[in-house]
Amino acid sequence: MRRTPEPYLWLLFSGGGVVAALLLPVLVLLFGVLMPLGVVDWPAAEHLRALLDSPPVRVALVVVVVLCLFHAAHRVRHTSEELFGIARFDVVIALLCYGGAVAGGVVAAVLMVQMS
Repeated sequence: MRRTPEPYLWLLFSGGGVVAALLLPVLVLLFGVLMPLGVVDWPAAEHLRALLDSPPVRVALVVVVVLCLFHAAHRVRHTSEELFGIARFDVVIALLCYGGAVAGGVVAAVLMVQMS
C-alpha cells in the first residue's frame, strides 16, 4: 500500500480553517472597522514594536500565516480541479498550490527574522 501526504495536507487545511475562522475576523474587526472609526484607539508604534520583539509572537504570526496559506492552497487546489474538470493535472496543481504556500511561509519567516 502506497502512503500519500494527503492526511497531512488535510490536517494543515483544517488547522488553517480554524485559525482563519477564529483569528482573522477579530483582526479585521479591530484594524478594519473599530480603529478606523475611532471606537478603539490605534496602538502606538512603540507598543507594536515591543510586541513584535518577542520571539513567541513572531513564531505565532508565522504559524498563522502558514496555516492560512495552506488552507487557501488546499481550497484552490480542490476547487480548481472540480470546477474546471482538470483533475488529471492533480500533481501539477498540487505542486503549484502547496509550493506557493511553502514559499509564502518562507517569505513570512524571513520577514519576521529581518524585523529584529
